[in-house]
Amino acid sequence: MLLLLVLATASQAGQLFLIPESHPDPIYPQALQRAGITGDVRVEFTVQADGSVNKVSVLQSDHPALAESASAAVKRWRFRPWTVAGDKPPEQEVIAPLAFRLEAPKGINQWIKGLSCRDVNSYLANAAEYSWVDALPFHNIRGYLSNIFFQRQFSNEQRLAMIAKMNKQVPIIFTNCRDNPTRKFMSLLPAEIRELL
Repeated sequence: MLLLLVLATASQAGQLFLIPESHPDPIYPQALQRAGITGDVRVEFTVQADGSVNKVSVLQSDHPALAESASAAVKRWRFRPWTVAGDKPPEQEVIAPLAFRLEAPKGINQWIKGLSCRDVNSYLANAAEYSWVDALPFHNIRGYLSNIFFQRQFSNEQRLAMIAKMNKQVPIIFTNCRDNPTRKFMSLLPAEIRELL
């Protein structure tokens, strides 16, 4: 879900290696996950010699909600403290690119092809109707459609439209699965998604 690479800017004097002690992942906004929206955020911040983080600012973001989540997470980050002496500065500026991605396990298309409605019913049995869209089969399909291979084949609008169509059909898919437990789950998915599995 989240990739992190910390790029420290050149220090004033000597080389300082920042060692993360605590860097909780940003919370991927559920509405964006449901919609299949992925994106990148670049955050600039300053690490103080005591390991704390301040002066957090978003340099670039593909979506305002991702920027908000990334900024909130970075404010909670902590690094190994260092002693300010000689060529070690009292603070260090950092730029951190964070990537919000939907992931699907390898071979997920084969898993989906083999999934029966009985299996899907077990995922949805105790779930409230509003949360059916978050069930593992649908989450994995969104991840599958969000991989780099499909992002290069389809425009973002096309890919998000397929996900939106599936999300809208979730109650119908669940009703059909409940009524026909031996049916293949894949047969109930929108045609354009079935073709990609």
